[in-house]
Amino acid sequence: MLRALSLVLTLALCLALPAHRAMAQQTGPLQALLQTHADEVASPGRQSVGPLIADLVASGLPQVPDFLNRWSDRDLVQDEATGLFYYDGTPPVDVDTGAPVRLDRASLSAVRPNGGVRRVISTALVQFQLSDPDIAARSAALDAIARAPEPDQLAPLRASLASETDPALRARKEQLVGMLAARFGANSDDRVAAIAALSGALSVEVRAVLNQILTTSPGVAETLPPEVNVARVLQVGDDIPIQDAYARLVDAGRAPPAQDRDQIKAALTANVAGGEVGGVPVGALDSETDRLRAYAALAEAGAAPPLVTQDTIEAALASHVFYEAYAEPDTAVTDAARAALDEVEQRVFFNQMLDLTLDALSLASIYFLAAIGLAITFGVMGVINMAHGEFIMMGAYTGYVVQQIIPDYTLSLIVALPLAFAVTFAAGVAMERLVIRWLYHRPLETLLATFGISIALQQLAKNIFGTQARPLTSPAWLDGAWVLNDVVSIANIRIAIFVLALIFLALILFILNKTRVGLEVRAVTQNPGMAASMGINPDKINMLTFGLGSGIAGIAGVAIGLYAKVTSEMGADYIVQSFMTVVVGGVGNVWGTLAGAALIGILQKGIEYFNPSNTLAAQTYMILFIILFIQFRPKGIVALKGRAAGD
Repeated sequence: MLRALSLVLTLALCLALPAHRAMAQQTGPLQALLQTHADEVASPGRQSVGPLIADLVASGLPQVPDFLNRWSDRDLVQDEATGLFYYDGTPPVDVDTGAPVRLDRASLSAVRPNGGVRRVISTALVQFQLSDPDIAARSAALDAIARAPEPDQLAPLRASLASETDPALRARKEQLVGMLAARFGANSDDRVAAIAALSGALSVEVRAVLNQILTTSPGVAETLPPEVNVARVLQVGDDIPIQDAYARLVDAGRAPPAQDRDQIKAALTANVAGGEVGGVPVGALDSETDRLRAYAALAEAGAAPPLVTQDTIEAALASHVFYEAYAEPDTAVTDAARAALDEVEQRVFFNQMLDLTLDALSLASIYFLAAIGLAITFGVMGVINMAHGEFIMMGAYTGYVVQQIIPDYTLSLIVALPLAFAVTFAAGVAMERLVIRWLYHRPLETLLATFGISIALQQLAKNIFGTQARPLTSPAWLDGAWVLNDVVSIANIRIAIFVLALIFLALILFILNKTRVGLEVRAVTQNPGMAASMGINPDKINMLTFGLGSGIAGIAGVAIGLYAKVTSEMGADYIVQSFMTVVVGGVGNVWGTLAGAALIGILQKGIEYFNPSNTLAAQTYMILFIILFIQFRPKGIVALKGRAAGD
């Protein structure tokens, strides 16, 4: 009975095995294509894998991108019994259907392409990603091309232009097509045309492509070789030091190496015979002239290399020409690239100056906001208020507190601006009534008193809010930047601060020129005695003026807090610039403050442009310039007559 059962099981297994093997060998279109290149799939090489990749791409099979990814990730195995390929897993997966397949894992061998092959696969994957429905995938493909451009990327990139629906990606594709055509175009005319089209661009990528075309290497010859695309001829002594030029000759095998003193000494020591060297007694070798004479004799006898003298060096240099040669042999291409790069660099320079101007105006608007309140108090009252920076700090903290209560950043900003003015206006009036009014015409005592108040306000802020910087978040519509091109851009928050500065300029001019309060302020500024005789109360005007200046500093604090850190010491970062702005522009004059802020902003950004790695040096140079400026124009850019001017 057992023997019969065993016979039946064996017969069943024999019948099932061929059926299973036949099922395992059933192939889909991708498997069939892989089998035509089975050896190359199993053991690919960077130089030989091209036909396989080309066939995969040309097949148009939807499974190809996934296969290339899995192959590159070394996630492919081959069944040694059948030669078929599967994705690695437990169980393995069919490359066409993705269905699991029952196989003996002992018969599977891993397929592991090397780094060179994986780079080729990655290039092929980019071609599929260029037309991927996902815009992020297409953008990633363009990033990959920009990082590692290859000649075979040009055709699929051009082909993907017709189906590109996103304008920004289409523009970037067109630029990349131009960059690839400039380097890998089919002929000289195509490359020159592509290079000419790139001359209007400003991106770093375009400049990199042009610089790659213009890559040079040093060369030396007796005459300029006609087959070399020479970039420039080097003048010995001007373009290249004499020692470096001779070293190039030695490296090229065109001149013997020069001997140093140690080599000469070693040669003389090795050839001492009978108490002399080269006919010169050993005792006479203390002289440099005798040592050279002895070495020359050894060289003439063939016992030492020939002595390289200065005359030898000069003769060797005179008989050779030194040059730099382009790696690109086509002169038409390099001429076009040089002209395009010169034009691009000129455009970049002008745009950098525009970007620098925008940065300077942005910085000037910040300084104007910080200084305009000080200009009013200092100009009208002659008070050196060292606590002005702390009013800026109070305004910033007011904005922070409002944001803790009102989570809507736009609404909180609308509330914070007038509230910051009210808080700092009240603080300024209190400070004027309690301290400043008793110290008029006593500048040293006023400076010391306000400096003490500054320290006290800083400590109070630390006690309330702590020493950590507090966030004053701008609304979402102020995020990002206005980008004009690849060189010129400015943050939206800076634009908002600039607009706010213009609004304040218009508002202050309106108050001073179109209102009764402004008329009284100007009267007290020009002549306080005459203003008092006309029924104006200078004491009240001083109080309101000090409060107005402090309130404006509070609003400036909200604006600055959106851009900079909010800490108890933030006012100290602006007090020095505020005083410089007021003094340089002209004490007590709104237009002078505006001019001073513009001058200091442009000056600081200009110095930072020439010395970007050392901002402390830029600050130092700026202060030195201002000191010299005041020597020649002590009343500032816009001088004001009256008490504020010291008349």
